[in-house]
Amino acid sequence: MPTDFRPAFGERVRERRMRLKLSQEALAERAELHWTYISGIERGVRNPGLNVLMRLAAALETPLAALLSDLDRHPQRKSSRKH
Repeated sequence: MPTDFRPAFGERVRERRMRLKLSQEALAERAELHWTYISGIERGVRNPGLNVLMRLAAALETPLAALLSDLDRHPQRKSSRKH
């Protein structure tokens, strides 16, 4: 089964957001997204595309590479999706 990196990515986004002392709503406004979408990313249920990833990185004032680096070193859960 493929590994699901969404939860680890969501934790990374949450950590950076909290470091900047932003609410989900404030981050959503900066990234021009809906706050429920930010919530879904942080909970690991959304799978954002490249454009959203770039907007999140800019809103979090961090390079995209920093958001994505070493995600494979965090605990992961197996995807329940069937291929």
